Amino acid sequence: MQVAVAGTSEARPIHSEIQLWIGPDWTPFTLKAYSEDGKKRPIQTLIGTRNKAAMIEVRNTGEYEFPFNAASNYPKGAMATLAEDLPATTQGELIQGNALRSFNLKSGTTQLELILKTDGKQLNARIEMLDGPNNPKQCYEVFTNNGELNSLVVCFDVEQYAGNTLRIMNLAPVEFPCYCFMKEA
Repeated sequence: MQVAVAGTSEARPIHSEIQLWIGPDWTPFTLKAYSEDGKKRPIQTLIGTRNKAAMIEVRNTGEYEFPFNAASNYPKGAMATLAEDLPATTQGELIQGNALRSFNLKSGTTQLELILKTDGKQLNARIEMLDGPNNPKQCYEVFTNNGELNSLVVCFDVEQYAGNTLRIMNLAPVEFPCYCFMKEA
């Protein structure tokens, strides 16, 4: 049902593009991921496979001087049910199309689990973890034609700074709202 994908580096930036391929010519899910420091802030996401034979492609879109390690596997334990458990146990926030929402993280937060999903419509959004004003440390930009079957599930490792902010931009038109579910730990 889902595949866990992770990317790390030796304290270097990560610029990547992750795609879900079903068959030879259908790519229903594309995720562009950036991390300023792949050791402190690794790329961590779950990708729904729509219960089909699928392939995950991870591509380094950065400079060749910035290699990174990537791995994928079927999730186990709490990660395997995160996409169902988090929306069932937390209050979701509606983010209208073309809207921007910011959430200040609590002091002492070390990890943030986040899900963006729709009610079956397209999901086109950008998530940024900010440390200070307009200083993105980690970004995810997702596009899928069905945000229910392929919701965006990411986990952020948060550094202990005051002023950590999560910014979510719904890049889709107003007809395509999305729902955000978050859990800080």
